[in-house]
Amino acid sequence: MKCFLWVVLVISLDLSSANSISSYNHYRLPTALRPQKYYLRILTLLENPDDLRFAGSVQIVIEALENTRNITLHSKNLTIDESQITLRHISGSGSKDNCVSSTSVNPTHDYYILHTCRELLAGNVYKLCLPFSAELNRQLFGYYRSSYKDPVTNTTRWLSATQFEPAAARKAFPCFDEPGFKASFVVTLGYHKQFTGLSNMPVKEIETHESLPNYVWCEFEQSVPMSTYLVAYSVNDFSFKPSTLPNGALFRTWARPNAIDQCDYAAEFGPKVLQYYEQFFGIKFPLPKIDQIALPDFSAGAMENWGLVTYRETTLLYSPTHSSLSDQQNLANVIAHELAHQWFGNLVTMKWWTDLWLNEGFATYVAGLGVQQFHPEWHSRDKGILTALITSFRLDSLVSSHPISRPIQMVTEIEESFDAISYQKGSAVLRMMHLFMGEESFRSGLKEYLQLHAYKNAEQDNLWESLTSAAHQSGALDGHLYIKTIMDSWTLQTGYPVLNITRDYSAGTAMLTQERYLRNSQIPRAERVGCWWVPLSYTTQVEKHFNNTGPRAWMECSNTGESVPTTIDLLPGPEEWLIFNIQLSTPYKANYDARNWKLLIDTLNSGEFQSIHVINRAQLIDDVLYFAWTGEQDYDTALQLTNYLQRERDLIPWKAALDNLKLLNRLLRQTSNFGSFKRYMKKLLTPIYEHLNGMNDTFSSITQQDHVLLKTMVVNVACQYQVGDCVPQALAYYRHWRSEANPDENNPVPINLRSTVYCTALGQGSEEDWDFLWSRYKKSNVGSDRQTILSTLGCSKAVWILQRYMEKAFSPKSGIRKQDSALCFQAVASGQVGFLLAKQYMMENIEFIYKYYYPQIRALSSLLLPFSEQVSTMSDLNKFRSFANDSRHFLKGIRQAMQQSLETMLTNVQWMDRNYQHFSRTIQHHL
Repeated sequence: MKCFLWVVLVISLDLSSANSISSYNHYRLPTALRPQKYYLRILTLLENPDDLRFAGSVQIVIEALENTRNITLHSKNLTIDESQITLRHISGSGSKDNCVSSTSVNPTHDYYILHTCRELLAGNVYKLCLPFSAELNRQLFGYYRSSYKDPVTNTTRWLSATQFEPAAARKAFPCFDEPGFKASFVVTLGYHKQFTGLSNMPVKEIETHESLPNYVWCEFEQSVPMSTYLVAYSVNDFSFKPSTLPNGALFRTWARPNAIDQCDYAAEFGPKVLQYYEQFFGIKFPLPKIDQIALPDFSAGAMENWGLVTYRETTLLYSPTHSSLSDQQNLANVIAHELAHQWFGNLVTMKWWTDLWLNEGFATYVAGLGVQQFHPEWHSRDKGILTALITSFRLDSLVSSHPISRPIQMVTEIEESFDAISYQKGSAVLRMMHLFMGEESFRSGLKEYLQLHAYKNAEQDNLWESLTSAAHQSGALDGHLYIKTIMDSWTLQTGYPVLNITRDYSAGTAMLTQERYLRNSQIPRAERVGCWWVPLSYTTQVEKHFNNTGPRAWMECSNTGESVPTTIDLLPGPEEWLIFNIQLSTPYKANYDARNWKLLIDTLNSGEFQSIHVINRAQLIDDVLYFAWTGEQDYDTALQLTNYLQRERDLIPWKAALDNLKLLNRLLRQTSNFGSFKRYMKKLLTPIYEHLNGMNDTFSSITQQDHVLLKTMVVNVACQYQVGDCVPQALAYYRHWRSEANPDENNPVPINLRSTVYCTALGQGSEEDWDFLWSRYKKSNVGSDRQTILSTLGCSKAVWILQRYMEKAFSPKSGIRKQDSALCFQAVASGQVGFLLAKQYMMENIEFIYKYYYPQIRALSSLLLPFSEQVSTMSDLNKFRSFANDSRHFLKGIRQAMQQSLETMLTNVQWMDRNYQHFSRTIQHHL
């Protein structure tokens, strides 16, 4: 332990400036060496707020697979005193003596390269010891600081936490920081005894520190083999709520002491879903304990570190008196997602970030199954299906989208892969596979895959092999079909197909062709190439077999990858409709001939509309509004279909409709014809608003939970269009709250309507109304409550208030945490007044915003979303193009997001040129 003791007592100099630049420039580590085990010791100093730091050592047991003179690993922003580095030979036939003669670096790939005195020989094992130290950073990545206010003493309490995915373990200790370099970890944390230490594994023993008074060393059990990005540890003064698991594993939920009463739901739901996954995957959770912890400062929504899952407070803590049903559902979904990763991602990990979707797509899909298991009343699986498809359809209809499985060469490219394609589209194609394989063969294939590759790494082809074997064995797939052939068409090419379905009513047949669906109308049809293997499920007006989601036929691709037109026969006559894609079982869009659309529209606008499955009603809405946008259908057809919404009383079709109509709102509200659109929206919304008793607090009498969400969603939009008494009621609720003697304890606004009430009140309100809500934010102890307030403070229409709010969003001293700054900016930029202000603010302050987020500039991409929805003139588009070019130094880390935003803006401009006049005339006929 010599190298560690030295670094505790001496603050070493950063000698990296003296390192030579290495000639090794490949983006992947060399494969000559493989780590077997890390002994990681870290002393964390939290007592002096002006000097929060850590110091430690790592001993890495390394096996040489090939002869080499270099040890190449990752290190970033760490101080390493090279005079203290040691290298020892510990087994094998080679020389016992070795050392490090010199070092070099490659800043592009964060390589720290040690050149050895003697060659490391294949078959031998060595131990490398590196001392390191650094500041506990403020970046929310690597090993970083967090804090909260103790309400009793009104003092700031400091803690430390980690976030290593995708490539930030290198900021905490020198390591082989790639997912394929799995090893065991023995973590020992040093800290003041007033704190608690947590890591992936249970505590083995705690000893008094040998030299620092009141400090201890806490050693944890050796971990199972895992990737560096899953290592986690924290030093904090939190409390925990224990849960019990039948297998005896320890399950704890941690939070700051003044929020521990908000852990009840997570502590109850977490163990249930963990047990469900044990049954679903047929493999026991392999660790002796699991902790989940709510961190005040956290960049992502949550992180699946094996045995120590970290969360934002908003995604783990639930207060029955402050959190809405939507908050609770989101929380359950996040917990289920992270715990699914304990198998998909942790037990079996992708070899390289190319297959990140194997982690995220699976966790997203299986989370829906887990939540559905324990909350069937939420219908969260159906809602999740629709959300996944709507989200991925929008992004994947851009030329600038990317394949699910994509080449990765830089860290910034890894970070850009954490998007709707990896998560939502990945989830959708897995559901497609689940449905065409059937339950038995799907789960059998998954179990075989997990068992074959447990504690190792895998690629998507490994999964395809296990699933093909299971599908052939059960007869779920014909012997000439292979999962790889089918699924590669969905994972290795960008986009998704539109199936053009043309019926021959006299012959009782339908001809199906496919092409890539694109929103950008400048792309000629000849270039909309691609072929997808499509499982075809369908039903007819008489059959109504909406529960049969299995394929009745396939659209296949030729050996050269070209689409093969498909004919379906034995179809009904000209008085019956035909629907493809039962329950949206496959991610494609279906466009019919005019007669079939008319038959569907007639049914929807009749008392028989519920004879079409609720998910397919949502599908028809989403598809026809897309086709009208891009010109494959006209708006008269689309509005005839959406007219039926006056009858609709289910959440899912309304969600599909409002998500699409919101995009039209963003363009039309800037025009003179917005009044007609507003009247049309009132016409659609009034029946459902009245059916749900408007703004009245009737939630306790609603028996169907999804109707709570429906009411929440409808009321929010109704107030935007001044439907019925929505606005006066919202203002009355807010006035009532303001008149309360103790507004932080007594809030008369119904929990599920708070977002709507706050936003409506501030949009119509005064400076005092804004300041009142800001005061509630500063005094709130509930994360979901604070998030609701931040997202509505941008609803003011006062220019100076919005300007002040944007400045607060990027000020470290304002009380808004860095992780919430984008939420605040989006709240302003999404408003009609705020859009112009936010656009100017971003263009004028991009360097300042860049420095605020640096080096984690991925957050910049979320600032672009409100602009991409609202820019609709060529003049504004050209300004953004110039901005992107002039600011490319600051935007290079979000190049993909910028390209996608610019392309979305272009599709808005195209819509205005092609559709605006026609739409304005058409909507008059539907009032």
